Amino acid sequence: MKLYNTLTKQVDEFKPLNPGQITMYSCGPTVYDHIHIGNLRAFIAADSLRRAFGKTPVKHVMNFTDIDDKTIARSAQKYPEDSAEEALSKLTRNYEAIFLEDMEAIGNDTAAMTFVRATESIQQMQQLIIDLYKKKIAYIADDGVYFSIKAYQAEGKKYGQLLKLVAGNTSEARIDNDEYDKESVHDFALWKAQRGNEPAWDLELDGHNLLGRPGWHIECSAMSCANLGQPFDIHTGGIDLVFPHHENEIAQSTALQDNYANYFVHNEHLLVEGRKMSKSLNNFFTLQDVEERDFSPLAFRVLVLQAHYRNQLNFSWESLEAAQNRLQSFYDMAALQWQTHDASVEAPIFSELTEQLRELAQDDLDTPQMMAEISKVAKMMELNGLAKKDLVSFKDYLTTTDNLLGLNLAKQPDIDTSQKELLVARQKARDSKDWARTDEIRTELAQQSVTVRDTPTGQIWSRQI
Repeated sequence: MKLYNTLTKQVDEFKPLNPGQITMYSCGPTVYDHIHIGNLRAFIAADSLRRAFGKTPVKHVMNFTDIDDKTIARSAQKYPEDSAEEALSKLTRNYEAIFLEDMEAIGNDTAAMTFVRATESIQQMQQLIIDLYKKKIAYIADDGVYFSIKAYQAEGKKYGQLLKLVAGNTSEARIDNDEYDKESVHDFALWKAQRGNEPAWDLELDGHNLLGRPGWHIECSAMSCANLGQPFDIHTGGIDLVFPHHENEIAQSTALQDNYANYFVHNEHLLVEGRKMSKSLNNFFTLQDVEERDFSPLAFRVLVLQAHYRNQLNFSWESLEAAQNRLQSFYDMAALQWQTHDASVEAPIFSELTEQLRELAQDDLDTPQMMAEISKVAKMMELNGLAKKDLVSFKDYLTTTDNLLGLNLAKQPDIDTSQKELLVARQKARDSKDWARTDEIRTELAQQSVTVRDTPTGQIWSRQI
């Protein structure tokens, strides 16, 4: 497996810490609202990476950020009559469920993942903060506990492992926002003192009882290492998380131990009509928006996979329509598993094509070329159909495609008995040149989302998205 590693700024040969199991952590959603399609691109990239390792077991952990500035503000707004703790739980559990539904809809295998909540990992975060304080890399301020970048660097550590920081932009000023100016370097909050009626936990530190809650960055450091150990193999996320979030994770974690994660894999931005998504520009879309326009969630997955994860992806409704048409051609191909013929026709060598897909997946996730190769196969089979002798190898090809890309091709069902009877009746009508009845049956099947085309090897049906 070859992967572009943001740590080394090059494509590296992947070497796991333990060949028997790969460990991978993905920054998950902040569960205060519906996630947008840009977030979904990052989660598809992470899912595709896990799939690319094939039969090698992958322990894939993703977090739910269920305590931060946004979740606190939104829960207080939405459930003003409830206690802060109850409001937070109601809000975040609701959006966790919606997120998991979205993940399944776009083909991500949530059963292959372990999800962890920040609110259920407070003890691990507090212990990390205590350890950093003991080493004098964290300090107590009037509004919480902060990480000292200066003290970290004084230990001979490098702050700026994922990107080159501009000289002179380091400040000893403190910042307590969970998200902040991505150009400036500040000491950042590890623990934030309670404000108003916020949810809070007790932290005993050097004789002080600091009632408060964790900062955003410490959450991922604690949850990743608590669940995967330190170091672990791969950390994934969107390019927007490189700084400050992932850089701060590295600093927190390597202040106490030399290494955090061996590979950082980041996907590029998803743009909408060439611009970054923004509610003010009215180009902020969720999966619900996609479905309301009668597009399949898997069509969005196809759109994402058509672009390399390290390239920017431009979203438009026209490009999504083209992706849905491509998905339809894949479904048409998959439907041939239910309608083989005896004729001797030119057929792809499916065993070779299956191995080709595996090789492309392991070449820094070359999903665009994988999609192109599948389209070639679909085009050939559109002309020639599927001979019975090739059925077993074709099914293996579909299964491998699904395992690598999550498109559910092998799971495409057969038509039902009544629809098969209509096809038999239509063939009889064709044989007797009853064209009116032939067209009538075609229309009846179309109303059931089944289309029919006539080929030299007989009628071929396909189920429409």
